[in-house]
Amino acid sequence: MSDPRDDSIPTDSDQTDSTPADSTQTDDVEMLGGAGPDPAQSASKDPEDWVTGDEPMTGPQKSYLDTLLREAGEELPATLTKAEASEHIDRLQKLTGRGQ
Repeated sequence: MSDPRDDSIPTDSDQTDSTPADSTQTDDVEMLGGAGPDPAQSASKDPEDWVTGDEPMTGPQKSYLDTLLREAGEELPATLTKAEASEHIDRLQKLTGRGQ
């Protein structure tokens, strides 16, 4: 008959201190946001260096750019590329105080 106090049965004190897989630890996880863009990431590249920068701007870019342009009292053609739209968005965010 086995003794219920047998040392071969693991107890909470025998387990190693490890972080569960579903914890909020972020050491190994790529995170978005934070203090500033990471220039090593492709999303932080200069818009002129974007592979798809010459494609037409996206719907979200167009909508946000329209909002910024109205606030700044400016107009631009709706035929901008993704790269051009991004550059104007950056400029207009500074001008209007948005995106800070």
